[in-house]
Parts: sequence; C-alpha cells; structure tokens
Amino acid sequence: MLKKILAVLLLVSALPASAAGDEVQRFYGYAYDQKSGKYLYTEVHEQRSNGDRWLGGTMKYFDAQGKQIGNKTLDFSKDNYIPLYHLVLNRDGFEEGISAITGDKVEIFKRSGSDKPVERKQVDRAAAMAADSGFHAYIRANFAELMAGKTIAFKLVAAGNLDAFKFRIKRIEDGSFESAPIVRFRVEPDSMLRFVIDPLELSYEAKTRKLLEYRGISNVHDSSGNPYVARIAYYSKPPADAPKTLPPLQ
Repeated sequence: MLKKILAVLLLVSALPASAAGDEVQRFYGYAYDQKSGKYLYTEVHEQRSNGDRWLGGTMKYFDAQGKQIGNKTLDFSKDNYIPLYHLVLNRDGFEEGISAITGDKVEIFKRSGSDKPVERKQVDRAAAMAADSGFHAYIRANFAELMAGKTIAFKLVAAGNLDAFKFRIKRIEDGSFESAPIVRFRVEPDSMLRFVIDPLELSYEAKTRKLLEYRGISNVHDSSGNPYVARIAYYSKPPADAPKTLPPLQ
C-alpha cells in the first residue's frame, strides 16, 4: 500500500490532438527494472499543449514483446496540475483516476481488479496540489525555485490510495544523460513516511525543462499485481532491446 502512494508520480503522459494552435508531441519512454536492468515495458505518449500549458494527452503501455498492457487518458481543462484521468491495466483489470474537480473537492476512484467494485472518495482540494502526471507540470512551473535550491512542498492526490499526502521536491547533485549534462530532483514524502518509502529521482534538461529520466515506483504492475520499481528513460533513439512492433509516432 505504501508503495502505491508513489506509483502515481510516474511523470509523463498525454491526450489526442485537435484544436488549432495546439502543439502535439509524440515520444516513447523505455522502462527497465531498476535493480536488474531487465527491459519491462514501453510508454507511447501523445501530449497536447498550448505554449507552457499542458492540455492533456494519452499514454499507452506495451510489454517487452510489444503487446499492449494498459492505457491512460488525461485532461487538464479543470486544473493545471490536477488532471481528470483514467488509468486501466489490462492484465488484472486495475483502474484508477480522477472523475471530477470542483472548487474545494477532488473526486477520486479505483478498482483493484475486474472482479472488484469501484471505490470512490472525495479529498479536499488545496492550493499547492498535484495529481498523477500533473506532478510533471508542477515541477516545470516551479523549476526556477528548484534550480535555486528551494525545497517545494505540495500535496499529492493518490487515487490508488483514495487519499492525498504531503510531499516535497528538492534539487540534488547534477548528472548526465546521453553524454549531456542534466539537473536532478528528489521527491519524497514530507512526513515520517520518508523513512519507509524510497524517494523518487527525476532528471531534466535544464534549459528546456524536458524530463529525460525517472527512477522509482511505476504505475504499471507485474504479474503479481505489485508496481514495478523502474528506471524510465526518454532516449532520443530507441534502445536495442525495445520492441520492434510498437505503434509508429505519427
């Protein structure tokens, strides 16, 4: 259960393109087991934005053989950092998401499996709050402060836990990705939970604020229903072990 608190932080996803003036970005994310280095799955993203405003998108998940194992849709029309979203995993029928956002409430839901009932709950909406992939937009919005060394506190809506939790973000030592310099941030609970939950680490290109790598709990499950602990890399070229049968980026 504690691991699932962080599973929703898997940071990049999206919605289909349409409106005039919208920019559409399509790209892959390549997920590996963080300990063994084994290839786990591929994310296929389609993001729609208008300037710095992320409008929504879709994310499809494919296993190491190229078979689709899940999908997610997002819609940021109600809030810049809290999307209406719906995640579905094919293997066990797990679902979670946010179905409504009002002035003071966020309605969340989850289904633990295809044979389980849907559970619903409302949590209080806060000023400094993000949910699911909206956390990526929240980091980008606070990028200058994080680069300057400021620690940013916020509340994370965790639909898979039917609750919201206190978290914090801070800059850690820089690194490199594909031989280029990157900046790195650590995300951890802003409570005693940080002593029992491993932190997340996210790497960005400093000038563009582009997410390049994620390390931590995934929102995709293994055959036992447990979330993977993954390293997800957004390489500029497909790695040799990526499936050859993935949908093309159109």
